[in-house]
Amino acid sequence: MVGDAGVVEGQGAHSCHPTERRFPPHLIYGAHPALTRRSPRRHAHAVRRPDDAGVTVTRESEVLDRAASLVVTPAVVAHRGASGHRPEHTLESYRTAIRMGVDDIELDLVITRDGVLVARHESEISRTTDVAGRPEFAHLRTTRTIDGIELTGWFVEDFTLAELKTLAARERMPGTRPDNTAYDGAEGIPTFNEVLAMVGAESVRRGRTVGVMVELKHATYFDSIGLPLDEPLLDDLARHGLDGPWARVSIMSFETTILRRLATRTRLPVIQLLEKAELRPADLEVDDPRTYGDLASPEGLAWIDEYADGIGPHKSLVLPRDGSGAIGLPSTLVRDAHRLWLTVHVWTVRAENRFLPTNLRFGGAPDALGDMAGEVRALLDAGVDGVITDHPEIALGEWRRRHAAFTPHPPGAGWLRP
Repeated sequence: MVGDAGVVEGQGAHSCHPTERRFPPHLIYGAHPALTRRSPRRHAHAVRRPDDAGVTVTRESEVLDRAASLVVTPAVVAHRGASGHRPEHTLESYRTAIRMGVDDIELDLVITRDGVLVARHESEISRTTDVAGRPEFAHLRTTRTIDGIELTGWFVEDFTLAELKTLAARERMPGTRPDNTAYDGAEGIPTFNEVLAMVGAESVRRGRTVGVMVELKHATYFDSIGLPLDEPLLDDLARHGLDGPWARVSIMSFETTILRRLATRTRLPVIQLLEKAELRPADLEVDDPRTYGDLASPEGLAWIDEYADGIGPHKSLVLPRDGSGAIGLPSTLVRDAHRLWLTVHVWTVRAENRFLPTNLRFGGAPDALGDMAGEVRALLDAGVDGVITDHPEIALGEWRRRHAAFTPHPPGAGWLRP
């Protein structure tokens, strides 16, 4: 059956179709951290790769001597769900991505006034909800400085969950994605618990484990106002049985402080996100001048290696652009990270011309679709372990072309346990 957004129902990357893969893509990292971490957190000197009999062990030299992925099959991760087709961070956006066959969904978490984690990309919500047109909340409009940026609007931390649940979700980029506006108002803001329950139900229904990559937003800011994110995060994961070593869950942040703290409290994989090279982590001390470019250097990666299991770099750190905006040869970042057994999940790959390198654009219209598949190919050729994308169907199509002969295996992580 053909589902929404041109998706063939039941034929995703991890579907039960006999020709499609069902082996967990995060075989090195995420599927069983307890087997792969070296003291105190991570990887031993071998990786696990499947053969016809099941799982074998491969020496590290066979992987590290080439620019190859550390995982058997690089993951396709749905950025805020299938946000190229539905308003971001709605349950239908996540469901659409799962129907497409993604390996993981990515979601961002912020926190309400009464301490409930909800899925929003940032705490200011005027761009993604109808709050600006709700007179009963006009008094909550205010100005805040968050992560060094002054913002005016409505903020999740000023709402109780009950109040937030009265708002309707909307498309963030209506000019770029006008078709998505047809779904404006169809849903509200989901809680983290609701997302986990939905993903668990979909995993059971489809007979494959769908992973969750969680990004913690504004963690230092929320600490400063008495709403730390780590405790409710760990509580919610435990409530769904996703706090053990087999859970298909990763925890990400651009801020180093929250990740270093969580690295001592959970066995779940921790991923340090990396912004464009010239930007700087919001939580570093004033006298610490390091940028994300510094953290992406071999010295910076060695520092990240003390607490994290992987990195999530902006795609420009892997595929630098020249003065004309075109991509050429990849940087050494993937190879440098893999030498430390840090996995690499790159973000954010989008299909519209305005987000693509100039040499992969089709025509001059910024909102027309370009050659996103070409960018995915370049990233996979660079050896990344996962691609985080608004348009997972395009990345999955490229994945299928590369892995058509992959031998299917039963799922073995997260909600579906061995």
